[in-house]
Amino acid sequence: MSQPFKDAVGFCKTIMRNGYDAYVINVRLQALTLDETGDEKELDICTEAGLSELQKYFPNLEESQDKGILGYLIEGGVKYYFYPADVTEASYTDEAVSVMTPRLLKRLEQRGDIPLSAVCPFIPKAKDMYADFADFSEGKIRFKGVPDQALKKDYSLAYRALRFAANFDKEIEANSWIAIVRNARRVLDYVPMSDFLDEWRKVEAEAMYKFFRLLFDSMLLHGLIPEVAALSRVHQIKNPEEGSEETVLEHTFDVMKAYPEELPYDWYGTVACLFHDVGKLYTAEFYEEKWNFLQHHRVGAKVSRKVLKRLRFEEQDIDLVCDLVQNHMRPHFMLTDKGIRRLRSLDEYPRIMEMVKADIKARGASWREFNHNLKMAERADIPEDEIEPFMDGNRIMTLTGLKPGPIVGQIRDELLKAQIADDVVTDEDAEKFVIDYVKKNQCKGTTC
Repeated sequence: MSQPFKDAVGFCKTIMRNGYDAYVINVRLQALTLDETGDEKELDICTEAGLSELQKYFPNLEESQDKGILGYLIEGGVKYYFYPADVTEASYTDEAVSVMTPRLLKRLEQRGDIPLSAVCPFIPKAKDMYADFADFSEGKIRFKGVPDQALKKDYSLAYRALRFAANFDKEIEANSWIAIVRNARRVLDYVPMSDFLDEWRKVEAEAMYKFFRLLFDSMLLHGLIPEVAALSRVHQIKNPEEGSEETVLEHTFDVMKAYPEELPYDWYGTVACLFHDVGKLYTAEFYEEKWNFLQHHRVGAKVSRKVLKRLRFEEQDIDLVCDLVQNHMRPHFMLTDKGIRRLRSLDEYPRIMEMVKADIKARGASWREFNHNLKMAERADIPEDEIEPFMDGNRIMTLTGLKPGPIVGQIRDELLKAQIADDVVTDEDAEKFVIDYVKKNQCKGTTC
């Protein structure tokens, strides 16, 4: 990755650590055009942060006269343009992530790459839900009689069999299973979506990963929620340290399994885990010998809303699940005081943190960022004017070799100012700040 892109990624991380989304637009395309821009190199960045917010992080950022651009920043001979991100809930899913800008479009034109029934009413009657199943004491879930004939009477029995198998942790008898697979298309054609949703709501949160694994294996998931089923063909690195690979669907099931271990019985939180990575299907891009999924959380929230509406979920439940999907990536970055306060202000903050824990467990990944954010969260209830510095006087003297005196208090005050300004966000930052301050001001003994 060239230096301009490294700098652009650094800008995005600064913005994201403060609680706002940001990404480099269409990295692959910009890489092709970067070296063709003559003396002045240009790169495009998209963010949900406004101009005034950006200028807090980048004082040299200038407001653009172009209404479609927030502003621009010149750094290292490269001009970085900042474009506003799509934050409209009702916008079209495929347009949620910017892949083209007027500047890139013009560049491509210069390259020559682009040219300019009530007839038979159903009468419901009470029926024992276990009537068509053999006694569970057999140790397996089995249809009574001939499985195909049992399904012909009521194809919704297929979903019920999967629910029983998941909730009771039992295997489905071989002939009953093949009957479900053989009749999957008829189950999808004849069973109303409301019946499927009714069975799904009766699946325990702790067993939901088993239920959806069975839906996938029986080919029913492909018809019900093809957006999730397709994740079986999307691959990602499971653990960067080990380099092992997994499908996004397998990772989804692992997260659904881990989440209720921390928040038992949380049905809607587990549903959010089912959809948390669905956006990767739409944002997958192979670049630098690996798959990248930029902004999958934002796109995933839009896809989830479309799917849940199709499944006839209640509006308030759709809003809850989509909020969790959209915000589940925030704690994956080392947040500043400001970033953690924005995260803590979300109504579903506890669920979001548990989703992140489940994600880390599923991958066997590092807890470094999560533990940092937990520590920062402990400080989030403290007003900014009451925040204590990372280092007290004794630690400052131990680190610098200074003797007790006014200079120690002066360094402590400067450190506190840097923390409030978000220039210092970790213990490591604090140590570096103090050492640099002592060197810069030539502090010795008790004076500077």
